[in-house]
Amino acid sequence: QLQASGGGLVQAGGSLRLSCAASGRTFGNNGMGWFRQAPGKEREFVASISWRGGSTLYADSVKGRVTISRDNSKNTLYVQMNSLKPEDTAVYYCAAARGAWPAAAMSQYAYWGQGTLVTVSS
Repeated sequence: QLQASGGGLVQAGGSLRLSCAASGRTFGNNGMGWFRQAPGKEREFVASISWRGGSTLYADSVKGRVTISRDNSKNTLYVQMNSLKPEDTAVYYCAAARGAWPAAAMSQYAYWGQGTLVTVSS
C-alpha cells in the first residue's frame, strides 16, 4: 500500500514537499514515480526515480522546479516542489513501477497510492 501526504494550500511561488510511505511491502527494487491529475484533465506524469535513486526523469513542465528522491531505509518516496504555479494545482499520486528504472508511462506502474491535493493560489 502507498499513502501520499503533504499536500495543502500554498501561494504561487511557494514550496511543498510531498511524501509517499509504503506499507505492507517494500518497493526497494522498484522504480517509483509521481503523477498528478488536475480537475477535468487526465492524469499526467510528473517525475520518476530508479530503485536506488541514481536515475531520475522529469516532465518538461516541472523540470528545474521539482526534485524527486527516495529513502529506501524508510520505504518512503518524496517530491520537493518549488516555485509552484497555479497550474500545478492537482491531486498528486505516487506509484511503484513494474521495473527498477524511471518510467513516464502510467502503464509501467503496478501499484498506486491515494492522492494528496495540492492547491496553488495566485
